[in-house]
This record gives sequence, structure tokens and C-alpha cells, in this order.
Amino acid sequence: MMAHEQRAVLDTGTGTRDDEDHPPAPRPRRSPRRLLLPLLVAALLAQMAVAMVTTARAQTPTIDEPVYVGTAADYLREHRLRRNPEHPPLGKLVIAAGVAVADPRVDTSFQGDQGAFGRRLLYASGNDPWRLMLWARLPVIALTLLFGLAVFAFAREVAGGWAGAVALALYAFSPDLIAHGSLATLDVPAAGFTLTSVWLLWRARHRRPRLWLPLAGAAFGAAMATKMSVLPAFPVVLALAGWSVWRAGSHGRRAALWRAARGAAVVAVAAVAVVWLSYLAVDPLLRWSPDGQVPAVRGLKGVLVGLMPFPEAYRDGMRVQFGLENHPWQGFLFGRLYTGSLWYYLPAALLVKTPLGMLALWAAGAVVLLRSGRLRPAAPYVLVPAAVLLVAAMQGARDFGTRYALFVPMFLAVAAGSVRVVRARWAAVAAGALVLCTAVSSARTYPYYLPYSNEAFGGPAETRLRLHDSNVDWGQDLGRLADRLRERYPGERVWLVYKGSGVPSYYGIDAADPRTVPAREVRGLLVVSDSAAAKARGRLAELLDSSRPVDDVGHSITVYRR
Repeated sequence: MMAHEQRAVLDTGTGTRDDEDHPPAPRPRRSPRRLLLPLLVAALLAQMAVAMVTTARAQTPTIDEPVYVGTAADYLREHRLRRNPEHPPLGKLVIAAGVAVADPRVDTSFQGDQGAFGRRLLYASGNDPWRLMLWARLPVIALTLLFGLAVFAFAREVAGGWAGAVALALYAFSPDLIAHGSLATLDVPAAGFTLTSVWLLWRARHRRPRLWLPLAGAAFGAAMATKMSVLPAFPVVLALAGWSVWRAGSHGRRAALWRAARGAAVVAVAAVAVVWLSYLAVDPLLRWSPDGQVPAVRGLKGVLVGLMPFPEAYRDGMRVQFGLENHPWQGFLFGRLYTGSLWYYLPAALLVKTPLGMLALWAAGAVVLLRSGRLRPAAPYVLVPAAVLLVAAMQGARDFGTRYALFVPMFLAVAAGSVRVVRARWAAVAAGALVLCTAVSSARTYPYYLPYSNEAFGGPAETRLRLHDSNVDWGQDLGRLADRLRERYPGERVWLVYKGSGVPSYYGIDAADPRTVPAREVRGLLVVSDSAAAKARGRLAELLDSSRPVDDVGHSITVYRR
């Protein structure tokens, strides 16, 4: 008995002779090739982060940013829903995270409109606009990088790890995503939350729908709580939710239909709840006092707005958006100035502003998704939401830029990753070459991402000949203009037509408006934002015709001598 107990003690000890004779096997080392993919992901996101941060540091406020930053500051100080009602609060709450760190002085008694309030915050309240704008932009930059991880994960789950790498490379080198991801605006967050929602629905198709469906609903709710332009995708998201549950189940037809309906309902409830929570986060009492007139919306649109299960502030925001759609906006495309909108504007603008290698990979990836039997189930998730949102955006009245279609480079990056499933060696070589071409084209435009156009259309220097507004000149180069005037043209008379929200005098630019004096008095430097030049008529057109261009600032402002 004692011998047995002694053996038991020896067998369970840590220093036995058996252990010495048979030491534990060494842990297998991780293959260097397995580390390659994580390192590549980190490198792609790092270069995107550097591009966005350095761009954010150098750019002055674009036209929309003071509105969002001012509204975010108002949220923090007053906790009231009154400014910028045409957009829900969540995106501005993201911006508010950076504004809170900057801790600016806020004149809460100011009674002007939202644009004037934002400019007062930046330029007339004792704040440093460079510092405040950088902090306001940093949360959007961080969110843009996180959406890059969602793109990678989505493509990897559809077609494998290297498909994820291709998708992330296209995302990280996209000039449009870098340009708008480095601004305190709402376009990238709205598109990114939409893509994240669809990716989570794809996950629900394969595993644990009870976990992923509520998260997918919350993600799409975040998109709706950022911009109302994503609403046309809501029925698509609900349909994909039901389809994911249907495919994930193994019960009879009637039970599967019931489960699919419940899954769609879970997504809808979660999405609506997030919209409500975003408003409650600003003001738990939901006090609604808009600082401008809310237009009346009649007919079917008015009925639909009234039936929306959202706060009154959200529904009034939709009414404001419908009112903006009724405004006769001016557009500019391929040298043509027009009033109204063109249905093909966004596809044409995307053709100009997307790297050629990226366009080729988008097309190839969409074909592979549709033709590959293994990947075809992913096609409704990757292609349909982007197509529905693009068609809806093409019906809009504001032909202002590709920022209204930033979901396209996100979703089609996932589609492009599908080319990695083609087994032919030439396919892998071609995909790598196209990604490299995209990277080179993107790097060549640094740090002027906003006015980017691809080589087929002359590059960033010639974008102004084909497009305007946020495609080229959104007011971002006022600081660069001030530096250029000091360095190259000290003491010269300056006449300025600037399109933007910045205040030229703050940056040391002493200039007058040439349109307010007789043409014969305009002598010296005539500085004109390219968007203003594109739409020049009357006095300004006469002045430009009798001047010669001598300099270019950021491919968005041209200096003429007269």
C-alpha cells in the first residue's frame, strides 16, 4: 500500500526521473510566412494613418467642417438639439470626442446660423483653429482605420486571407477615402458603419446569428444616426438579415421563414434603438428647438416621414433634406456648368477620381463574385447594398462630389479581393501589378488627395477642368495660400475670390474682392478658388479672361497675374 502511494507521489511530482528522461516538447515556432499577412495589414494601415494625419495637419477647414465642429461643441456645452438638424447626431458626437480634448471656448449666446457659429468658434472666440481642427479630425481618422479592418475581415471571410490583403490595400490607398477620412465630416463614418453592418450579416449567415444580428442592426443604426442618405439601404439590410438566418437554419420551411422574420425584426429594432440613443446622448429630455425653419413636406414623402419610428428631430431633419433637394443647385462636369443634376454625374466622377488599377480590380472582382460558384453567395452582400445606395445617390439634386458615394470604394474593395481565388499564376501577378499601380498613383498625389484624378484624366493638376466643389476645392488650402503669398509674392496687391469657410485675414491674407470694383482697378495678383473659376460668369469671367495663370496652390487655388 505504501509503495503504491509512493509511486503515486512520484508520478505526480514535478521533478521525477520520468520527466528528466522525457522533457516537454518545445512549442512549435510560428512560421515567418504566417506573420507576413499581419505585418502587411499593419503596414497598410500605418501608411494610411500617416497620410491622413499629415493631410489633416496641413489643411484649413473645409466648407462643411465648421458646421459639424461647432455643432459638436454645442452638444458638449449645452446638450441641446438645435444646430445642423439635417444630419443626426452620432457622427458629430464622434467629432465631439476630439473637440472635448481640445476644450475650446464656446460662445453659447451666439444667435447666428450654424455656419456663422462654427466660424465664430474657430476664429473669433480665442481658439487656435489649427489645434481645434486637428483634434476634431482625429476621431474620424481613427474610425476610418477601424473600417479598414472591417474591409479586411469581410474580404478574408469571403475569399481568404490574401483576398483580405488585396481589399485592404485598395482601401488604404484610395485617394477619396484618405481625403475624406482625414476630415471632420460624416461621409466616411456613414459609409463605414453601413459596410460593417453588412459584414456582420455575412458572419450571421455562417455562425451564431443570435450574436451577430443585433450587432449588425446596431452598426446600421449607427449609419442611420450619422447620415440619412443611407436609409435606402435599410430594406436591403433587413432582407439580408432574413436571408442570413434562413441559410443558417436547418429546420423546416415554415420554421425557417419564422426565424428569418424574427432575425430581420431584431436588426430593425437594434437599428432604430441606436438612432434614439444617439439623440438621447445629446439631450436625455429630447428638447427640440431648431435654429432655422423646417420646410413642410407634403404628399407621399410627407406621409412616409411622419410614419418613421424616429425622434421628431430626426423627422424634421429629413424634411430639411427634402427641402435641400428642391433647391436649384449648380453642377460642373467635364467643363459644362449646369443647373440641376445629371443622373450619370456620380459614375462619371468616380471614373475620374478612382485610380486606374483600382477600377480594373473592381470590375474583375465583381465578375469573379458573380461567376464563381463558391463565392456567388457573397455577391448579394457585397454588390447589392453598394448598387442600391449608388442608384439612390444618383437621384440626388446635389452634384457636389464623390463623397456622396464613398461606400463604393469600400464595398468594391471587398469585391476586388475575390480575384485572389483565381488559381492561374497570371491572375496573381496581374492583381499584384494593379495594386502596385494603385499605390503609386495614390502616393504621387500626396498630400493633395482631395483634388485627385487618375492619369487618364491628367492627374490632380487637371481635375479642376472636369469637376468642382469637394472633388477639387473645398476651401482646404487657405493656409497654403497664405504661405505661398508670403514666400513668393511679398508686398504685392492681392485680389481674392475664395470658396470656403476659412477666414483669410486670420492667416495673414490681406485681399479684396475684385468683383466689387471696376475691372480697370484690378491690378496685381488675382487669386481664385478653382470651384469659383469653374462657375465664373459676368465680372469674374471677364477678369479671368484678361489674366494669365502664374501659380497653383494645392491644385485647388490658381494665382493669376493681371
